[in-house]
Amino acid sequence: MKNFLLAIIALILVLTVSSVFVVIEGQRGIVFQFSKIKRDGDTGDMKVYEPGLHFKFPFINQVRKLDARIQTLDDAADRFVTSEKKDLMVDSFVKWRIVDFSTYYLRTSGSIENARALLKQKVNNGLRTEIGTRTIKDIVSGERDDIMAKALESAASSREDLGIEVIDVRIKAINLPTEVSNSIYERMRAERTAVAKEHRSQGQEQAEIIRATIDAKVTVMLATAQKEAQEIRGEGDALAAKVYADSYGQDAEFYNFFRSLEAYEKSFSDKSDILVVKPDSNFFNYLKDSNCLLYTSPSPRDRG
Repeated sequence: MKNFLLAIIALILVLTVSSVFVVIEGQRGIVFQFSKIKRDGDTGDMKVYEPGLHFKFPFINQVRKLDARIQTLDDAADRFVTSEKKDLMVDSFVKWRIVDFSTYYLRTSGSIENARALLKQKVNNGLRTEIGTRTIKDIVSGERDDIMAKALESAASSREDLGIEVIDVRIKAINLPTEVSNSIYERMRAERTAVAKEHRSQGQEQAEIIRATIDAKVTVMLATAQKEAQEIRGEGDALAAKVYADSYGQDAEFYNFFRSLEAYEKSFSDKSDILVVKPDSNFFNYLKDSNCLLYTSPSPRDRG
């Protein structure tokens, strides 16, 4: 008997727990009865349970909970065509929430993936319409806010179609497709390479001009230096000749003796030098007699 009472109490507890469900804040509940949506007996509309504690028939009713908070749709960038028939990659996001749970469930079967796909298609249609009537310059320079506002207006119909309220549509980035960006980059790179080659060739040309100018200046300077050296050498030779002439005028014999010594020095500067002359040549005038090498300068009276 005691065991039977315990079983009855346990069954009652199970039935009580199974008949109660809680919908938390930020959610809404839909009850199914034998796989059919439970509807309001008076209006016939789908019955949506607000946050709170609710009751259902255990093992007969099943509860499906839907998110009623603001959600974000942020997928990959999509390709759009401008009025110039040029492609753009537009990255956007959408803020949305469920406002008509009955319509939402009937259109999407309660699947968040289906809701995202349908909502993205509707928003992209609005963006495609607006972008298709503008040029790239208009889109990038200052009409982005107008595009977002028009896209938001276009997505307002999703309230009746999907039971979804679109709160905001924002464009995060507008870029050229990867293949177009690469093509532009390669063209810019080729242009910069051509400019660099032109500057390099101009630099080489200027370097050659500077080098030629410097070489010409060096040649002129060397020629000038050589000319001045020749002039100085000529002046020195002239001065030496004058000194020799003055010496010859004062003492001819000493001059001849000095010139002979210079000739001897130049002729016998190297041991391997060989000189072939006649014994009676004037070259040996001061070598014929060793006493001749003891030259005595004449007195002034003798010079007179």
